[in-house]
Amino acid sequence: MKKDSKTKIGRVYALALYEAAEAKKAVSRVSDDMAKLLDAVKADSEIVKYLSNPLWNVDDKKAALKAVAAKMKLSDETLNCLDLIAENGRFAELPQILEAFRHIFYEKHGIAEVEVGTVKVLSAAQDEKLRANLEKMLSRKVVVKYEIKPELLGGLVIKFNSNMIDDSLKSKLNRLELVMKGGQ
Repeated sequence: MKKDSKTKIGRVYALALYEAAEAKKAVSRVSDDMAKLLDAVKADSEIVKYLSNPLWNVDDKKAALKAVAAKMKLSDETLNCLDLIAENGRFAELPQILEAFRHIFYEKHGIAEVEVGTVKVLSAAQDEKLRANLEKMLSRKVVVKYEIKPELLGGLVIKFNSNMIDDSLKSKLNRLELVMKGGQ
């Protein structure tokens, strides 16, 4: 199955889950559950393979999900969604569903997702200052996802929506090289 169709399926399920949680006034609780599940799936990708195995009976999958939900203290709304995913045989798309739910939650709550590439982990003070400046610039709350990129040599690359601010040393050196070649 193509990645685009998995993404579309993920968005459909995530939107249905968001709307169901909204109707029951449980959006915040379900969002926390989705974050827990996403962390679990990222930590062990075998979970998705195991649950999407077509040889495993749907009722057995639901029983396992119920035990996992109890152990992780997931809400009934989240468990209902997982049951529906099991019934429809869509566990292969679980990571996309969880990611899509997170994006929908951020959209609905006016939160901007920002990706920051940096050479090393920022200190707490640097992180706080960067978040404050991003919130001021974007006029809304931000969630920052950091990615360590040693090839930048220094500085930051910030991406949000379709915008990119490249203030990396690598980029500055590349621009300087172009200027110097142009002067010959």
